[in-house]
Amino acid sequence: MPVDDHGHSHDQDHDQEDRFEERLGEALHQAGGAYETDRRALVAAGETRGHRLLLRRRAAVVAGVASVALVGLGGALLVPGGDGGRQSVATGAKTPVASATPKASYTGDELIGILEKLLPRGEFGSAEARGTNEKLPPYAQVVYNDGKGRAAVAVGFDRILPGSEQARQTVECPDKVLTPHDSCAVTRLADGSALKIVQGYEYPDRRADTKLWTADLVTPKGQHVGVSEWNAAAEKGAPVSRAEPPLSTARLKKLATAGAWLDVVDAIPVDPKAPTAAPAQPSGTHGGAVASTLVSLLPKGVKVVAKSGPDSGYAYVVVDDGKGRSLVQINVQPNMSDVEHKLFGAGTETLADGTKVVTREAPGEKGGAGVVMWTADTIRTNGFRVVVSAFNSGSQATAATRTAPALTTKQLRAIALSAKWRGLG
Repeated sequence: MPVDDHGHSHDQDHDQEDRFEERLGEALHQAGGAYETDRRALVAAGETRGHRLLLRRRAAVVAGVASVALVGLGGALLVPGGDGGRQSVATGAKTPVASATPKASYTGDELIGILEKLLPRGEFGSAEARGTNEKLPPYAQVVYNDGKGRAAVAVGFDRILPGSEQARQTVECPDKVLTPHDSCAVTRLADGSALKIVQGYEYPDRRADTKLWTADLVTPKGQHVGVSEWNAAAEKGAPVSRAEPPLSTARLKKLATAGAWLDVVDAIPVDPKAPTAAPAQPSGTHGGAVASTLVSLLPKGVKVVAKSGPDSGYAYVVVDDGKGRSLVQINVQPNMSDVEHKLFGAGTETLADGTKVVTREAPGEKGGAGVVMWTADTIRTNGFRVVVSAFNSGSQATAATRTAPALTTKQLRAIALSAKWRGLG
């Protein structure tokens, strides 16, 4: 973990390195979601769903709720627009080109050297890296100063299976309701690669703190280059040292698309056990049907002011009853019997037909000041689970705007137990 030029203790360095590797793992393995995604975290116990978990969009960073779609013959990439619609971004951007004679492997020092050469002229402080022949994915991070203040700049590398859900999510601008941010743009390069650039925050609920700007490049071959920059000398634990990260979106794009990085990805040893074809999409209920059913079950007196796009098994709406916005989100999941004992313990009510119900009132999970989460969780005898939560804010990551959610636990319970869900399951 890069530190300031005055130094830290060895234990502090080690702790920061652990935190950096944790963030890097998240950035490089979005399908693991651990983009911790909001959609997996309706209740804490829901994180134990194992392989049955439906892949959720990473709560990563852009306006709107529309999905990103690559358009083949049209030569354009559709990205969410700030008004909730879609805007077309012209293709034909410069394509990164790997060298003719790539190296078989790269040491951490070599990766640091490449990163420093690719950055604009400036001063460099502490640095750290991991080469391509180690067990964990390679990366390099340096403390860089262009004369306007020190900043951490990092680049990480991985392979992503082309056509997989992970590949789609890596270059998809996620929902702003789930993760507040300033901007996100996705462009398609001439060779079919996709580049996503996001201007967001290390702590989306505390925008006055560290800013985090990222760029993710994914090629048709599955080469993934992820660049991150902060307006501080470290992504966590260091004070803000400048108004913004040092690289503009244009320079961030230039760094992420540097051809040298493709050679680094190609030097990562191939796991012989890794799948060679994208797995079938996980079974589940279409998010559009979930969203429309949820809207039909809302109590009178609440107005829907925003809602999610389609996503298997998951949906949300933001409602307003005249007292402020309130987020309501729901997961519909078949075949959950194997984790039933972990989800339904003390306080569980068993109905006459065997359905189990538990309600909870707890603090929010994403750091919004004063946010509370009220939840009704249900599971039928066949393992069909419906869990719905409401919050006293329009987003988990923003401060509370009202004293309590717009829906009571009794109303949430009625929604979760509705017979309408049986038709979807």
